Amino acid sequence: MIETAPLDGGGWIDISIPLDESTPIFEGDPTFRIERAFSIAGGAMANVSRLEMGVHTGTHLDAPIHFIDGALHSQSIPIEAGIGPAWVADATGHAGHRIGVADLSALEIPADVTRLLFKTRNSGLWRQPGFQSTFVGLDGDAAAELVARGAKLIGIDYLSVAPFGDPIDTHQALLAAGVAILEGIDLSEVEPGPVDLLCLPIRLMNSDGVPARALVRPR
Repeated sequence: MIETAPLDGGGWIDISIPLDESTPIFEGDPTFRIERAFSIAGGAMANVSRLEMGVHTGTHLDAPIHFIDGALHSQSIPIEAGIGPAWVADATGHAGHRIGVADLSALEIPADVTRLLFKTRNSGLWRQPGFQSTFVGLDGDAAAELVARGAKLIGIDYLSVAPFGDPIDTHQALLAAGVAILEGIDLSEVEPGPVDLLCLPIRLMNSDGVPARALVRPR
């Protein structure tokens, strides 16, 4: 079972997904594997492990080239996009698989929000084994609306910001506008409303996605 727990001190909540062999992987993506390459027991001077996984495993950011051929890579994602005030939108009552423009209006998102995290029923899917295709995502029109509102970062609590089977319009609308996409977070222990966000991608170069560690702190 995946668990999200407060960190010691500071009120920070780790919304990252733990990585191991049981971590859900998006359908068709490379699987996760970690193994001991060298061991002290086997005569090596130190234990050294080998890690194999797709760059969109667990908590990660999408780079523009993920859905726009010839676009910028992971090093182009602005570090400041994941650092600062954010808003956790309460979409837990949304019954469908698609969040549209009309649904955004119902969520009462403040006009000045530039970092927006969607808390949906998706957060409960992390407690189910394997990949779940019933997750909630934003449709292309909703993504375009958030771009028009000045979004810098959009996060969602499963492995794709877009609905299953319809990923292109949503991703292209956000990525073409330079909006950072944070996927694979768990907001089950986070109350809706204002938070501080700290999301740092690893310094992985020339990739279409990049693993990240994400924390929030209620404001």
